[in-house]
Amino acid sequence: MSINGNANADLYSQCAAGNTESNEATPLLTNGTGQSRVKGASFASCVFNLMNAIMGSGILGLAYAMASTGIVGFCILLVLVSSLAAYSIHLLLKLCDQTGINSYEDLGGRALQKPGKVLVGIVIVIQNIGAMASYMFILKSELPAAINSFLSPGNPEGAWYEDGRLLLILITICIVLPLSILPKIGFLGYTSSLAFFFMLYFAVVIVVKKWSIPCPLPHNVTTLSCDFQISNSSDSECTPKLFVISSKSAYTLPTMAFSFLCHTAILPIYCELDRPSKVRMQNITNVSISLSFLLYLISALFGYLTFYANVDSELLLGYDAYMPRDIMVITVRLAILVSVLLTVPLIHFPARKALIMLLCGGRPFSWLIHIMATLVILGVVLMLAIFVPDIRNVFGIIGSTTSSCLLCVFPGIFYLKISRQSLKSFDSIGAMSLVVLGLIMGIISFSVIVITWVQSS
Repeated sequence: MSINGNANADLYSQCAAGNTESNEATPLLTNGTGQSRVKGASFASCVFNLMNAIMGSGILGLAYAMASTGIVGFCILLVLVSSLAAYSIHLLLKLCDQTGINSYEDLGGRALQKPGKVLVGIVIVIQNIGAMASYMFILKSELPAAINSFLSPGNPEGAWYEDGRLLLILITICIVLPLSILPKIGFLGYTSSLAFFFMLYFAVVIVVKKWSIPCPLPHNVTTLSCDFQISNSSDSECTPKLFVISSKSAYTLPTMAFSFLCHTAILPIYCELDRPSKVRMQNITNVSISLSFLLYLISALFGYLTFYANVDSELLLGYDAYMPRDIMVITVRLAILVSVLLTVPLIHFPARKALIMLLCGGRPFSWLIHIMATLVILGVVLMLAIFVPDIRNVFGIIGSTTSSCLLCVFPGIFYLKISRQSLKSFDSIGAMSLVVLGLIMGIISFSVIVITWVQSS
């Protein structure tokens, strides 16, 4: 889809400009200077939106990933995945400037014709639904505990507010649905800024509580200090490891890919950026990924150094056994819940956009289609969140398939097919490397996860 394309194209195929519905089909990025447009989203607003798209329930699973790979192994993989994410976004933005295309699906159409556009749309829908389901899973498991932490221990059991499924439905109807119906992603900048500060608070509390909880092993519960030697030869479960290789390590790369995947939101955010340019959007990307990297590393490291090999796949659950009434644990649980809750509408935006593209093609914007697509997606997400038994399963399957495609494989293929540069150029070699790494990461991780499931069943 060209940026200078048909002015009657629908909202989901072009970048919208203006504050009224009548202007939502006007192209925002232009190759000329004659077109006027209203002021877009600020640099800071776009950074918050992109960080909110990056961060979410993934931050709760990275301490478990560190326990499965070791401190050094985790740091190497985190640097690798974050660098791949930043570089693949660089390729997408470069293609956007070269071709005038401003949607991930249309890049797939330019590179691989209609089958490519449909494939990308399907992958985006699946990945974002999986992401939203993981966020809802956090709400289902954590919200009852958060409510109980404010009540006295003598309250009767079985109350309605202890039913995570019921609370999930109520929150979806009262909060997620109204925010998800908003037609433009820029409106979520204020909620995204709140979500970022909640994530920052989460990281601070994880650091502080490192020194408040003894090693969680039964024979060490009464011990006030542990030996923190960095060694793989120690048999102590309270000793951090540099490197760990096990079947659980297969979940690490998918979890990281899941945690840094923001590619479906990049182009919508780029479209609504004030004074959009590749350099300006690349700076937003670099700031967002760098801040997310720091928060991820700090929370994962100190979460792991608190629980070691006993760290839960959902980090907050580990604090319940030791600090069920601690005020900082209670407030950080509420903060992470609000942050995750505010992330769902942002991830919903590209999923709805892709779904409408798949089902309705180039129809003009319709509120009926818009609302119906929103309801269908949220309904599917609710079903998955209610019936998924372990958040690790979502990270593993989604991360090893759709996340690796959107993070590495698709950007590399699109660049090789669309760009006019020589195959010997730096970016062409980088694109080929992205494709190879993405395929290796996806195939190996998916295979090990499936084998692990079969052996455990």
